[in-house]
Amino acid sequence: MFMNRSWGLWLDQRTKAFGLLVGLLLWGYNALGQLHFVLDSVPAYTPASATIYLAGSFNNWNPSSAAHALTWRPDSTRALTLPAGSGTLAFKFTRGSWASVEGNASGSFRPNRTYTYGNGDTVRLKVLSWEDLHSGSGGGGGGGGTANAQVQILTDTFWMPTLGRYRRIWLYLPPDYQTALNKRYPVLYMHDGQNLFNSATSFAGEWEVDECLSRLFTGGDYGAIVVGIDNGGSQRINEYSPWVHPQYGGGQGDAYAQFIVQYLKPYIDAHYRSDSTRNGTWIWGSSMGGFLSQYAAVRYQEVFSRAGVFSPSLWFDNRIMQQPSLEGYRWPVRFYVMAGALESSSMVAQVQQLKDAMVQAGFPAGLVQTVIRSDGQHAEWFWRREFEQAYRWLQGQSMASVEEPKTESIQLRIYPNPVQGRCRIEWSSFRETPQAGHLKVRDPLGRTVLFLTGSLPLDLNLTAYPRGLYTLEFITSEGGTYRGRLLHVD
Repeated sequence: MFMNRSWGLWLDQRTKAFGLLVGLLLWGYNALGQLHFVLDSVPAYTPASATIYLAGSFNNWNPSSAAHALTWRPDSTRALTLPAGSGTLAFKFTRGSWASVEGNASGSFRPNRTYTYGNGDTVRLKVLSWEDLHSGSGGGGGGGGTANAQVQILTDTFWMPTLGRYRRIWLYLPPDYQTALNKRYPVLYMHDGQNLFNSATSFAGEWEVDECLSRLFTGGDYGAIVVGIDNGGSQRINEYSPWVHPQYGGGQGDAYAQFIVQYLKPYIDAHYRSDSTRNGTWIWGSSMGGFLSQYAAVRYQEVFSRAGVFSPSLWFDNRIMQQPSLEGYRWPVRFYVMAGALESSSMVAQVQQLKDAMVQAGFPAGLVQTVIRSDGQHAEWFWRREFEQAYRWLQGQSMASVEEPKTESIQLRIYPNPVQGRCRIEWSSFRETPQAGHLKVRDPLGRTVLFLTGSLPLDLNLTAYPRGLYTLEFITSEGGTYRGRLLHVD
C-alpha cells in the first residue's frame, strides 16, 4: 500500500508539531521548580569586565564555578537559573574568589545569604559592595579590611611545584622585625590564609591572628612570623587530605605538605630572619586544615615541632587514626588538639580516639594536649577565641633540650649556607688530625640521598636535588658522630 505524498507530508508535520508540544509541556514541567536569580545592580566601581559568580551550598562553595557564572540579559541585569530542588540554600556573590566576595553596605563582611525553594521562584538581588574594592578605611588590601600594619601579601602568585598551581601567600612580621636585626623568629605555617588576618577576605569572619600576636608582643611575648597560605577554593578539600574520600575528594594532601616543606619553608628561611630549625617551625589549621596539620606534623616530624589542630575533620578518613602507628614516634612534637562539643555528635569521641592512637604509637601523652569547649562550634569566632591559649601552650618550655640530643649537636660548618647547588663541609672548630669517615645526607623527607666517604673538608653538590632543609651526619672511623643542617635554595 502506497501513501499519497501530500498526505505523508501533512502527517509528518502533525507528528513534529505534536512532539514539539510534548517537549514544551515537559520543559514547562521541569522548569516549574527552578530557582531564578536576577542580579539587578552591582556597585558602580565593579570592573566592567568582571564575571560574577554564585557560590553556595549547592556547589561546595566554589567561588569560580563556570557553571554558576551569571549571564547578561538585554535589560542590563545578570541572571542565573538553578535546577529544581528543595530546602534552604546558602550563598554569596563573588567575582571569582573569596578575596573578591560581596560585602555589606560599609564594605565589610556580610553573612551568607539564604533562600528557601518555592515553586519556580524568581529572586531579585543587589550587591552592595565588594570587600576588596570598597573605598572605606581599613588595611589588608581592601575597604573594610582589618589586617594590621604588620601584615603584607608576600605574593599573589607563589608557584606550587608539587601541585602545579599558584597561590596567594600572606606574611605577618613581628612589630620589632625591622629593628631587632639579630633576632630570629619561630614561623607558624597556617592554612586558609584568607581567614587569618582580614575580615574583607574571610569566608565567615577572621581569626585576628595579627591583632592577637601584636597584643601578646606588647605584653612581652618574643614574637613570631606567620605565613598564611590561601586555600585553593574548589581544590581545598583535595589539598587538605592525603587520602581520597569517595564522595568529597582529597588525595593531594601530601603534595601540599611537601610544597610547604620543600619550597615555601626554604623560601621563607632564605629571605626572612626565621628560626629555621624544627624547634621554630609550626603548622596550624582548622577543620580540614586541622586534619592536614595533624597529618603533616606526624608525617614530617623532622620538620615540624608544633601543631595547632583546631576542630579537625577526623570523620573524613579513619586512616588519620592509623597514621601515628604507621609513622612511629621519631621526634617530640607538641600537638594542641581543640574542638567544640557542639560541632558534631562524634567530634569529642574522635578527638579522644586520636589521642589514644598517638599515645599507643609512642607519642608522649604530655605533648598531646586535647581541649574540648562545651560551647564550641565549627566556626571562625570559636577558633579566634581559642587561638591565644593554644599559642601559649604550644610555646611551652623550649624543647631544645629534648629536640636535639647530644648526638644531634651541630658540629659541622657548612658554607655557603643557604646553599645554591654547591657547598663545602668542614669541622665547626679546628682539628689538628683529620679523620676519615663517611657523610650521610638526608633530604627534607628524611631519605638518605647521598653517601660520601673521605675526610673533611668535603665538597657537596646538590645541584640535581630539590630545594629544602637537608640534614648531614658525618661518622668517623673512630665512631664519633657529627651533625649539621643546610638549606638548599636552588
